[in-house]
Amino acid sequence: MFRARQRFGKYIIERKIAEGGFAIVYQARDTIEGIRVAIKMPYEHLISSNMLDEFRQEVRLVARLDHPNILPLKYADYIDGKFVIITALGDMSLDDRLSRRLSPSIALDYADQMIAAVAYAHSERVVHCDIKPDNFLIFPGHQIRLTDFGIARVAQHTLKGSGAGTLGYVAPEQAMGQVSPRSDVFSLGITIYRMLTGRLPSFPYEWPLEGYDRLRAKVHPDFISVLQRAMESDARRRFRDAVQFEHAYDSVRSRALKATSAKTPTGKTSRALDWRAVQRKEFLKLYGAELEAKYECDKCSGPVSESMHACPWCGKKRKKHNDDTKYPQCCPRCHRGMKLDWVYCPWCYGPGFEPSSERQYSDKRYTAKCTNAKCERKLLMPFMRYCPWCQTKVRRRWQLHGSGQTCQRCGWGVAGDHWSYCPWCTKALKTIR
Repeated sequence: MFRARQRFGKYIIERKIAEGGFAIVYQARDTIEGIRVAIKMPYEHLISSNMLDEFRQEVRLVARLDHPNILPLKYADYIDGKFVIITALGDMSLDDRLSRRLSPSIALDYADQMIAAVAYAHSERVVHCDIKPDNFLIFPGHQIRLTDFGIARVAQHTLKGSGAGTLGYVAPEQAMGQVSPRSDVFSLGITIYRMLTGRLPSFPYEWPLEGYDRLRAKVHPDFISVLQRAMESDARRRFRDAVQFEHAYDSVRSRALKATSAKTPTGKTSRALDWRAVQRKEFLKLYGAELEAKYECDKCSGPVSESMHACPWCGKKRKKHNDDTKYPQCCPRCHRGMKLDWVYCPWCYGPGFEPSSERQYSDKRYTAKCTNAKCERKLLMPFMRYCPWCQTKVRRRWQLHGSGQTCQRCGWGVAGDHWSYCPWCTKALKTIR
């Protein structure tokens, strides 16, 4: 396994993204191209000459797939004696995105792209074999790209007894070792159903499925009929491939969301939603730039910043930052951003790191100094908890300019006219001084 900040060829490892039955995936920075990539490293005990030969055949097979919603392999070979597979790095996986509420319109936009990707692959006689939210990556602009082509097929053959895709998304016949384009259609239907309902159906997939009431409230009955056929447990009654699925989907897509227009917020609910939107808009105007509050809470969708440890609107804890960062690398513990010359993470407490660069970087965000007399650089940014150079706990009570309000518990600046919780100490804001 790699460690954070470990150099690997031309890459510097930043953090582990995922770990599955076939491989570990890391986020890394390409020091030559200056971009972030995903490094998938199969477990050494699974690597054999037969596996490598099979994988090379799959790579050649998939190399001809040229589609905006399919992510090609960037590189696959040995680096420092380890076999790795390298691809571009998305903002997050669809599985990560599904941890938050997904509006029906965005879900259908994603479905458009997902079906197009699989339909194109099937038109080229390529079956994916492991369609699931983890294998759809989200890039800027809500672009969806299907990944792990070839890798999924080799993994199936390599992992004995697992030749059945991923539990929960695998078609019944695929679980018995019979794989075809219809299997991908089933897995795709299950994934779309989960996007729209928040529920993952289970065997024997008898309708009405769990979450059906949610589905019926959001989409047109004709759309449900198309989705139901894609999810038929009997492969013979399913669409023969994603091309046929796409044709049926396109025929109902224009009226798919008609059912959602029937229900709109009224009365107190409508006024509450309107007031909340106005309140958050005013907050962003006053403090958004200073706090860099460009992210959304997973629970309430309120604006939050990377340095916050709780949502100030609903109080949900933010032990880890699960969005992007404009810093060049991330802390492997809290996933918040770090500069290349920092020795410690200033957002969470833990062991230090070997700096990724010997250069000392300036930054206009440095506005305060560490109180430790022995600290060599002393530079601090607003709302840091620890000094990034010596790890001394910051005693300064950071203020929010223009607010004049502070948390009664920790003394840090808060927007008391807008927030219900302190994002720094995570406690409810009962009194402000």
